[in-house]
Amino acid sequence: MNIVLISTYELGRQPFGLVSPAAWLGKRGHRVVCMDLTRQQLDEQAIQQAQLIAIYLPMHTATRLAAQLIPSLRERNPQAHLCCHGLYAPMNAEYLRRLGVTTILGGEFEAGLVALAARLSGTQVVGDAVPVGAAEKLISLERLAFEVPDRSGMPPIEKYAHLVMPGGRYRLVGSTEASRGCKHRCRHCPIVPVYNGVFRIVGRDVVMADIRQQVAAGAQHISFGDPDFFNGIGHATALMEAFHSEFPDVTYDVTIKIEHLRKHKEYVPRLRDTGCLFVISAVESVDDQVLEHLDKGHTRGDFLTVARDFRSLGMTLHPTFVPFSPWTTLQGYIDLLSVLRNEQLIENVTSVQLGIRLLIPAGSRLLELEEIRKIVQPFDAQSLVFPWRHSDERIDHLSATIQKIAAGADQQKQSRFTTFERIWEAAHTAAGWYAPYPSLEPTAAPAVPFLSEPWYCCAEPTQDQLVSIGSTRQETRVPAERLAGIQGFV
Repeated sequence: MNIVLISTYELGRQPFGLVSPAAWLGKRGHRVVCMDLTRQQLDEQAIQQAQLIAIYLPMHTATRLAAQLIPSLRERNPQAHLCCHGLYAPMNAEYLRRLGVTTILGGEFEAGLVALAARLSGTQVVGDAVPVGAAEKLISLERLAFEVPDRSGMPPIEKYAHLVMPGGRYRLVGSTEASRGCKHRCRHCPIVPVYNGVFRIVGRDVVMADIRQQVAAGAQHISFGDPDFFNGIGHATALMEAFHSEFPDVTYDVTIKIEHLRKHKEYVPRLRDTGCLFVISAVESVDDQVLEHLDKGHTRGDFLTVARDFRSLGMTLHPTFVPFSPWTTLQGYIDLLSVLRNEQLIENVTSVQLGIRLLIPAGSRLLELEEIRKIVQPFDAQSLVFPWRHSDERIDHLSATIQKIAAGADQQKQSRFTTFERIWEAAHTAAGWYAPYPSLEPTAAPAVPFLSEPWYCCAEPTQDQLVSIGSTRQETRVPAERLAGIQGFV
């Protein structure tokens, strides 16, 4: 049968939620067309011919964009069976069904898509890859034998986010996943309502085969999209060694909790030695009270220890934050900025991180807290969140101000130091405090490698961000004049 797989947004990566099921479905004889709408126009002919259209929803922004797209898909092809799959699909099942989506698949969705396609086409599932009970479940946590992703139908990797190296050099970036879900249950995390403390690994042979095909296509750096690369430490370390052994000149990045960077401290130098350029870690706050509310599993002291360990090892830590929550104070926000300055982390934090406001989606564990239940407004189906306001209106105003500063800095390509100075001044002004000059010297800390589209989560996008992300971007991500200089290891 004719199947269209659509992604509306996945942080500038080739969407794993398209290329993985494309392999499963293609292997069983279906004609699959993949569309990444951040890099491609909608293929009208493929949409009109499709019997099944499946939209991948890995995050809140992707879901908001999909909600705008679904009515037009219904108009283009009223007979097509609409499916949404991915993390945010079951969390928003009721709203998606009202939009006309018939099938919702969360968790380990590949087997469900195979079973759905078989049912719609009147065929039998080929092989034994679909475990009993996995077919078309709202949430399936079955252990799957993954297929090597089929990336043949995707735009080339040079169209996607790239790695910016110190000095402005670029590397082409591939991406993959070695695991899904998470063994932890942080209250604000969108993974928890679906996986609830469960994680699943992708076989090392499949991961390596996927990396192999992307390196052959020109990738010089691999970004691992795992929620936490150290959830399965044995799986992770074996993969690190296999990766570096086969591709000693290819670098990579991973995401790891502060808690795991402390618990598995002995493996951190091996990350560096096997080519890991940086580690992303969802720190969220430097306030112990806030961290306790979020059930993060680490303290301010743990974060500072990890940051200093990384600096002593010559490694790069990219901490991410949700600085605006119901517990934020102006003093606490200024304290966060002071920590970033004092720990030489200004370059390590993209400006958008400093304006992020806590998102409370359907099923969030934050609703376990009585103080949260008291302040949230009724669920907003269009925004897919429980709206909330801070008790101190200055906090909400500051958040909006910081978001505008960050957006302007991105458009004007300001340095992170310059933007930080503006944020520093805005925060002190909001508090009615004198803003001492932060004494920032761009040469005081080394330049750090980073991806051209930053990692973030637990934040609600503004309408301007939705418009920007939703617009089709077919241009090459790496400027043409730089391509000649990135074909080899830099």
